[in-house]
Amino acid sequence: MYDNDRERMGHDATNFAAFGLPNPKPRSINRDSLNKAIADKIDHKHVKFVTDVWQVLDGAGNLLIKKHKDYGPTNISLSPGGPLNGLRVRMHDKTARINHLIDTGATPENESLRDSFIDLLNYSAIALMVLDGTWPRD
Repeated sequence: MYDNDRERMGHDATNFAAFGLPNPKPRSINRDSLNKAIADKIDHKHVKFVTDVWQVLDGAGNLLIKKHKDYGPTNISLSPGGPLNGLRVRMHDKTARINHLIDTGATPENESLRDSFIDLLNYSAIALMVLDGTWPRD
């Protein structure tokens, strides 16, 4: 849908310079299209890491957006004790579930460990939005 982070998010989301990388356009680096001197300096492990990070974050974000359509904002904004308390309870329950599955070696039947960790990631994103004042009230 979008060709770059600026169009997708309104700003350049990935700080490729922090990894000593040029900003690839498009997201994958085509070695033939880059200046040979630059291409030889690229650490492809870091490029893969950056790509993998954004795959996880984009996937989690897409899931959060889909769930937000189903739940709406008030399940967080009107939580007993306030939104951060509601998130804290949800995160505690999710962490307890993760600990139980890992400690017992049980095989989850309804939700994978990966799904549980994605939920924690999304609860953290919601908490940041609450703290930043960007989570909608209704």
